[in-house]
Amino acid sequence: MNLSIILQSLLGFLFSFFLYLYFKNQRSTKKPTIHGLKSYPVIGHLPHFIQNSHRFLDWMTEILLQSPTHTMGFSSIGSTNGILTANPANVEHMLKLNSSNYPKGERTISTMVDFLGHGIFNSDDEDWKWQRKAASFEFNKKSLRNFVVEVVHFEILNRLLPILNQAAEKGVKVELQDVLERFGFDNICRVITGEDPACLTEEGFSGTSSSKEFMAAFSDAQELSSGRFLEPFEDAWRIKKFLNIGTESRLKKAISIVQGYIMNIIRSRMLKGMELDGREDMLSRFASNKDHNEVVLRDVVTSFLLAGRETTSTSLTWFFWLVGTTPDIERKIIDEIKSVRTSNGITSETFSFDDVRDMNYLHAAITESMRLYPPLPLDTVSCKEDDVMPDGTFVGKGWFVTYSAYAMGRLEDIWGKDCLEFKPERWLDENGVFKPESPFRYPIFHAGPRMCLGKEMAYIQMKSIVACMLERYQIRALKEGIPEYIPSLTLKMKGGLPVQLNKREDWWMSKF
Repeated sequence: MNLSIILQSLLGFLFSFFLYLYFKNQRSTKKPTIHGLKSYPVIGHLPHFIQNSHRFLDWMTEILLQSPTHTMGFSSIGSTNGILTANPANVEHMLKLNSSNYPKGERTISTMVDFLGHGIFNSDDEDWKWQRKAASFEFNKKSLRNFVVEVVHFEILNRLLPILNQAAEKGVKVELQDVLERFGFDNICRVITGEDPACLTEEGFSGTSSSKEFMAAFSDAQELSSGRFLEPFEDAWRIKKFLNIGTESRLKKAISIVQGYIMNIIRSRMLKGMELDGREDMLSRFASNKDHNEVVLRDVVTSFLLAGRETTSTSLTWFFWLVGTTPDIERKIIDEIKSVRTSNGITSETFSFDDVRDMNYLHAAITESMRLYPPLPLDTVSCKEDDVMPDGTFVGKGWFVTYSAYAMGRLEDIWGKDCLEFKPERWLDENGVFKPESPFRYPIFHAGPRMCLGKEMAYIQMKSIVACMLERYQIRALKEGIPEYIPSLTLKMKGGLPVQLNKREDWWMSKF
């Protein structure tokens, strides 16, 4: 008898649930234009998403290539309609020309608010404006740039190179993606908070240290928060959160560790009066404004840590794999590094800001690598009011719009028939000087009012690391074929990148 009642209740719940989804999908009088996908009643395009979840970005790219305008619409169970585009004119329209109509939107903000709060990457209107203004002011200061260079040099000389040198001498392989992630985490933590988690040291990444726990929790919080967007229907994560089960239970624990760690730093700084006291980190700079309470500062710190934690390490992982498969490009980079060292009379082990600025071919190679493997392959905004894109695509109020930097890097319309080739020369003029591309054709650092403020910082870090590593070591990837990626917020390489390091006989230090 009890079983019968339970079954009847379950059937009633399922009927009500699907009825709710059906009517939710009928709310919009207009539906997005679909190219090459069959839409099913109630569940929309969910079967296609499930079938291609392991190759999500390549699948989306294939569909966008089939579309005459490189734009398509889609929907899934109970979700708001969405538009996916790889059309530069559309990207410029929503990121610059009509950016006020394409904010982050309530859907994105509510999905990420547990982790990011209302930090700069998860806010709109006034919350975003004051943070953008304050951050822009600080990022344009020469003192911050010098501080970034100082931190990068310390990490390279005292942590990164000793690890790599030891591996080269012993002939053991290195999991390069892991090493670069820990380097990036130490680096961004020092720049943003002024604290050194020392995750790249053996002492800092052993046992049950709080820094190791913090780094692991931050990674989990990022992955699980972004995973909310991939749920089969948009309210699934809310139900799990209410019940405190599955991924939401794990996310709650991870966020608790992250916020506790950051708040301890902030409160410790508060005890010292929150003055700058000669400190150059971003927390000290923001904290000097007495109007910012500890929750605001926590959200600011979390957002900037997110921005710099994996983006550079992910970019460099793909870069070293690409360079390792193209010996001619590797040789050109090394020749340029030697040329700059000679012409600039460099006798130090690392390179200054002006030194790396002179490395045009290296700049082009890193830029080209990110074209093919962008650290943030997708970005999403929300449509505030009904609109029509430049290519004629209708976008309804409340719909979300996603542009795919991954797909844009694979379009012949933008890059020519050799778009799948790793070709740094496409970024150089006839004199070998780097020439930038429109950010709406190459939106790796976003574009418009929300253009990434840390772009220069990222290039300083990446070029410094590459120059110091390739000058000393031949890096051979121990991975066959094209590596797979992990579908996540960032384009991490699946299984990491194991490499073998061999010291270069012609490295300049051997001559002294």
